[in-house]
Amino acid sequence: MAEFRCELRVRYGECDPQGIVFNANYLLYTDVAFTELWRAAIGPWQEMNERGYDAVVGEANLRFRAPARFDDVLALRAQIVELGTTSMTTDVAVMRAQQLLVEVRVQHVVIDARSWRRTEIPAWMRTGLRRFAADQAEDHPPQQVQTAD
Repeated sequence: MAEFRCELRVRYGECDPQGIVFNANYLLYTDVAFTELWRAAIGPWQEMNERGYDAVVGEANLRFRAPARFDDVLALRAQIVELGTTSMTTDVAVMRAQQLLVEVRVQHVVIDARSWRRTEIPAWMRTGLRRFAADQAEDHPPQQVQTAD
């Protein structure tokens, strides 16, 4: 499967007084990567909402390796590492050239857009997301339940 990639340039307002990217902004960068992955895999985020679904962050973990600075061009490399029944886990690598700056793992939970309750990932969503799933990604499709007549 493919890894999703996009780029962005660090803006001055994203930096702290030391001239490096303020740590919370890496979550913004991760959101850019995930939203663009979503657009490439499924389509615009609004279409998911129009179909009655949304995806919210359930957990995020960051590991800092080196700082990014104003005007750096960052490559964001994202790949889905787990596609569960109601959630997905994505790894995002924030890179400058070939240097790994930050590793991010973020879990999104799929919810019903009206009730805000966790719901199964629908087949159309799962199919699109598999395009950016790692070869070794765990895929836990919903189980078919047999009922007695």
